[in-house]
Amino acid sequence: MVTVIKAGGSILQKGAGTELMKKIISMGSGNSILVHGGGPTVTSLCENLGISPKFITSPNGIRSRYTDYETMQAFIMAMRGKINTEIVVELQKLGIRSVGISGIDGPTLIAERKGKLLTINERGRKMVVDGGYTGRIIRVDPALIFAITESGRTPVVSPIALSTEYEPLNVDGDRAAAAIAGAVQADELFLLTNVDGVILDGGTVDQIRQDEIPGFMKRVGSGMDKKLMAAEEALKGGCRKVIIANGNTGSPEPGSTDHEMGTVITA
Repeated sequence: MVTVIKAGGSILQKGAGTELMKKIISMGSGNSILVHGGGPTVTSLCENLGISPKFITSPNGIRSRYTDYETMQAFIMAMRGKINTEIVVELQKLGIRSVGISGIDGPTLIAERKGKLLTINERGRKMVVDGGYTGRIIRVDPALIFAITESGRTPVVSPIALSTEYEPLNVDGDRAAAAIAGAVQADELFLLTNVDGVILDGGTVDQIRQDEIPGFMKRVGSGMDKKLMAAEEALKGGCRKVIIANGNTGSPEPGSTDHEMGTVITA
């Protein structure tokens, strides 16, 4: 059984997250692939370096980080240097042999640089800005990931991709995890966040079918919409099941019933 786990930056703010590491142990380290986020750490580092964090909103309301050259350098330092290393150290401490890589290594994640981005400014007007160092994943080569898992180790992947012009690019962590889950034909993709799943009308949605995702995307808040988009991409790529769940609690764990896991999304 192959499990891909995406841990959001909000979970990793306080070090590597012991509860998260316990989940990885229970999921079976030899067949687990961890993809991490780290937005809060990137923002903090940018502020310490005197770089003003920039965010843009697409016409359909999805908010994301704008990555210029300086921000890309901070992104590499925070993601590949600090966060990835902390997670690998924590895993080793807990007895899980692991290998830290970024999508550039191999290369594993290949992306094309976004030329122009259509955004909505603070006045609600549409405007076009240069794409900066933001990428769209076009291919995943899982050879390095397979080599690591076949050696009995856990890959820990930073969402930095190699562009077709051999530049590092910032790619969304959820969608990177989804692309990897599809490429390795994962049995499960866990998108761990700081809420109990997809929340509507004050309650957690237990089950969502793939064809229902577009309707739910219009009703959830910023951040969850990107997770639903990633879930849809993972299922289309061949992943069997996606679970959006709270990474700060004692579940999910393999063998849990669906309602204990969070929101379970299937084709």
